[in-house]
Amino acid sequence: MKIEFLILLILLFAWTVTAQKTPKPTIRTVSIPISITQKGELDKNRPSEIIAVERLIVLEDKQEQQILSIRSIEEAPMALAVIIQDDLSANFNLQLKDLREFIKRLPRGTRVLIAYSRSGTTQIAQKFTNDLTKAADAIRPVVSSSTLSPRSPFDSVLDVLNRFDALPAGRRAILLISDGLDLSNGFADSAPTQSVMLDRAILAAQRRSVAVFSIYSPTETTERSGSQAILNGQSSLLRLSDETGGRAFFQGNIAPISFIPFFRDLSLLLNRQFLLTYLSTNMKRGYHKIEIKSTNPDIRIE
Repeated sequence: MKIEFLILLILLFAWTVTAQKTPKPTIRTVSIPISITQKGELDKNRPSEIIAVERLIVLEDKQEQQILSIRSIEEAPMALAVIIQDDLSANFNLQLKDLREFIKRLPRGTRVLIAYSRSGTTQIAQKFTNDLTKAADAIRPVVSSSTLSPRSPFDSVLDVLNRFDALPAGRRAILLISDGLDLSNGFADSAPTQSVMLDRAILAAQRRSVAVFSIYSPTETTERSGSQAILNGQSSLLRLSDETGGRAFFQGNIAPISFIPFFRDLSLLLNRQFLLTYLSTNMKRGYHKIEIKSTNPDIRIE
């Protein structure tokens, strides 16, 4: 009888513990890459030695959040993935020397991956390595053929984002050199507000705290399809970069004569990149608009 009573007590206790609901978390930790520059620095090509940031303010969906930490470049080495669309116009091959030099001059300790986006697949020319010369040597000329056109350049962005999962925490970035045109659902749905692949790429980059920088370079398709195709492609790259903490680089609606000005600005932005961690009170899944401000009006944060 005693044994039966004891078993009953144990069962009742187990049921009571199980029945108690685990309280849902009300906050979560979010880490995002940011670049801090002073207004006019990039235009004048004169980096400031001292920047007075003053106080930073993080707004998520217009609600202020608590900042936990800001880690500098030495504390958080960078991982950079370079994605090149393989059907870019042949003019892009004139930029290879400058692209290799840009990679070699990245901060010491940076891990670099080189990938090519082509016909529905992502070709990894070099896995993540901190040997910058080895990464630079993996850059090859593009094939420049429409037969290798990817259905969407954002397919490769999604593929490469998965490769960041195996890396230790730190600053993360992608440099996408592409025409930005998503034809996975036809030209009618290639606008940045209608591209499902673009939405997925933005959300995946935000979840992994990866800033996506982009350079517009045309393909045979965009050159042949006219101004609307160029506008859709550039606008898609602009949205991708703006909503992930990067920057999009264009030279009007033509192929850039030189990438050197882009690489100069990009080097400054990457050297001024920090990993900002804050407590978010927004527990809803999905996209959240994040805005970071400084009390110093001369400071620009991306």
